[in-house]
Formats: sequence, structure tokens, C-alpha cells
Amino acid sequence: MLTGFKNFILKGNVVDLAVAVVIGAAFGAVVTALVQSVLMPFIAGLVGSPNFDSFAVVTLNGNDIKFGVLLTAIVNFLLVAAAIYFVVVVPMNHMIERRNRRLGINSDVKEEAAEDPHIALLTEIRDALTRTP
Repeated sequence: MLTGFKNFILKGNVVDLAVAVVIGAAFGAVVTALVQSVLMPFIAGLVGSPNFDSFAVVTLNGNDIKFGVLLTAIVNFLLVAAAIYFVVVVPMNHMIERRNRRLGINSDVKEEAAEDPHIALLTEIRDALTRTP
């Protein structure tokens, strides 16, 4: 029983996943700081308010329905997504492209996958059946 647990813990996938979670949490703090300390104050300078929580508040039977809170969450999500895209994804794609050029790998050419022989046989049978009167 303990041997099975030891094998499970020492598998590469579990360790890789644990490292990814820790790195992701640390990187999440960087992205949050970027959004809250740089992007949101910049938007506040343009629009006049760092969030939209008080925007579009509707009162129904004494209860406040705050559409602005949803709008703030959507804007925060889009800012985080944009920050990750422009700070991580775009530079990584450029680095990979540069490395591929240096190694002589053409990433534009898609290698055609070999057709599965079962698919080819089924296609021939289908075509033969459609030709018969």
C-alpha cells in the first residue's frame, strides 16, 4: 500500500503538476500586481474611476442589483488575459520562432500525418458502395 503511494508521488506527472501550481501561484501574484498597480490606475486616469462598482445600480424592492460589479470583474478578467498574452505568450512565441529559425526548423510547413490504414479501407468501402447501382 505504501509502495503504491510512493510510486504515485514520485511519478513525473505529479511532481511537474506540483511545480506548475507553485509557479502559477507566484506568477498570479505578478499578474495581479500588474493589473492592480499599473493597468487599473491607468484606466482610472482615463475614465476617472478605478472600478465600475457604482455604475448601473438598480434597486428592486429595496435590494441593489449591481451590474457595475460584474462589469468590473469582466474588465479585470480582460486585463489579466491581455497581460498574460502580451507579457508571456507573445514573447514566448517570438523566442520559439527565433530558436526554430536558428535550428532550421520551418514551423510554417505542417507535416501531413500518415493516414490510418483502417480509415483508408473504410473510405474505399464507402466509395465502392456508393458506386454500385
